[in-house]
Amino acid sequence: MKFKIKYFLLLQLCFMLSFAQAQYEIKPTKGYSPQIGIMVDMLEDLKGRITEMTKDLDQKETDYMFDDQANSIGALIMHLVATEAYYQVETLEGRAWDKQEEEFWSIASSLGDHSRDDLKGKPIKYYLDLWDKIRQKTLDGLKKKDDAWFAENIEEGINNHWVWFHVMEHSANHMGQIALVKNRLPKK
Repeated sequence: MKFKIKYFLLLQLCFMLSFAQAQYEIKPTKGYSPQIGIMVDMLEDLKGRITEMTKDLDQKETDYMFDDQANSIGALIMHLVATEAYYQVETLEGRAWDKQEEEFWSIASSLGDHSRDDLKGKPIKYYLDLWDKIRQKTLDGLKKKDDAWFAENIEEGINNHWVWFHVMEHSANHMGQIALVKNRLPKK
């Protein structure tokens, strides 16, 4: 009986310590203004979670669609990258995509039949590396901005803060879709 009690207390202690070490806090990332730093923390958390759940996919898993209306994990990640690239140039550079950017990103900016046909054949590393590149440019751009800029409207009723909130919520939404596709992958 004493062994069971000691074992139970040890288990309970380990469980409690795991929460003490866990980082379930949203804090401003150093080097950014407070509000932007909080957004950066959330953007990076979501990107890290999506990367962690997809980084080991093989080609078949990256391109897998569980029905003819579904999107592959590769297409969903490319869509997230395209969305971030769009809002990056709109808010941080104050412009629209140029012709070359439009040609490259348009296939992923809206998912549908065209993306199901065209966004395949590239390894998961391609999409994740591209996201790393775009994210670094986002982080570099946000580092140069302050909370007054974050609160500025880019058009009536839409401010920079909302735009980056939208990028963040968009990632969370598609993270759920990615998890669904991953759960539906054929068993090996």
